[in-house]
Amino acid sequence: MQLIKMDCMATHDSLDYCTTREAARILGVSVRTVQLWVENGTLDAWKTEGGHRRVSIASVERVRHTGKYRSGAPRTKEKINVLVVEDDNILLRLYRIRMESWGLPITVSTAHNGVEGLIMIGRVSPDLLITDLNMPELDGFTMVRTLVGSSLRDGMEIVVVTGLDEDEIAASGGLPKDIQVLPKPVPFGELKALCENILARRMALST
Repeated sequence: MQLIKMDCMATHDSLDYCTTREAARILGVSVRTVQLWVENGTLDAWKTEGGHRRVSIASVERVRHTGKYRSGAPRTKEKINVLVVEDDNILLRLYRIRMESWGLPITVSTAHNGVEGLIMIGRVSPDLLITDLNMPELDGFTMVRTLVGSSLRDGMEIVVVTGLDEDEIAASGGLPKDIQVLPKPVPFGELKALCENILARRMALST
């Protein structure tokens, strides 16, 4: 999907479109999140002659009814939210089983590609994002680059877990320098230590 730029005189039925603020209210996210979803194609939209976005209500309803995310839970001092984005269903189940077996105060959410990942990020505000790179629809490279410099990344650590080597990553344009890259098979020990560090920092801030 792409952002469609058209004049306000185009033959769009106003009942089929809404403003970004209205879309944000319907979806329960910020206006900036809606703008980001428009830019990456998660939501269909066009621009008026004055440069104002009009968002397709059909695409808003599609996102609202995907069932791929749960209602946003605010960050608490007691728990951290972890989002895993991976297109391999078996590996996703392994992530959930292993991470929930650690006995740590974490909530694990999952998504199958970058599109679902961005939707989930807007909903659950993860403290830690763990993502693969090669995925359908929207890959991890694009998702991570979209997040860099975005308010959606505020307070969120990003870790890439991939089977690609350094040369293959570089050939695809590379990743921001502050993104940690870990090799597959999934290094659960390192991920557990990372979660423990986030929890330790959270506890230190609350005392």
